[in-house]
Amino acid sequence: MREVVKDIFTWPWFSEPHGYNFNGHLIVHPDGNLVIDPVEPGADDLAEIERRGAARTIITNRNHSRAANIVRECTGARTAIHPADAPHARKEGAVIDDDLRAGAKIGPLVIVAAAGKSPGEIALHWPDRRILIVGDAVIGNPPGRCSLLPEKVIDDLPRLRQSVEALLVLDFDILLTGDGEPVLRDAKDRLEELVAKFPP
Repeated sequence: MREVVKDIFTWPWFSEPHGYNFNGHLIVHPDGNLVIDPVEPGADDLAEIERRGAARTIITNRNHSRAANIVRECTGARTAIHPADAPHARKEGAVIDDDLRAGAKIGPLVIVAAAGKSPGEIALHWPDRRILIVGDAVIGNPPGRCSLLPEKVIDDLPRLRQSVEALLVLDFDILLTGDGEPVLRDAKDRLEELVAKFPP
């Protein structure tokens, strides 16, 4: 586990088929620590999560329940997902406690709608720190750039493009990704470059 930016820790799980890391994040915050899209933790990572504790696990989309149940077992963290993606996550075995709704806040994070890859995809914006956290709406691949997942795994590509373009109204300089590499500066510029490639 490494501190990717101050008080936000990440741990990876390398996906051989994709050729890049899937990432879990742990935000240490006075209002309660938050785990986002937890990938399978190694023994040391799990020990660190257990030591620091977590109040909530946030799942950004139906395919990112990942190791949420493991985090729940070791910390007691409640798990939250958008209701449109909850049935799939439950079918995959995730224990879901709470709904996520666009516009609501969890700790310092504002929930932002990012539907398209799946109907309940969300992003998380930390306005005070100009940080945007995404699950599958955008991936950090190749490193230093933003891209979309292959069209075959996207439910509604036009809607996803609209959602990604809408993220540009937010103020952010750092982009933390569930898949691929984070963009730790000028992230909004990188996202604008991706949007500029979308068809009119």
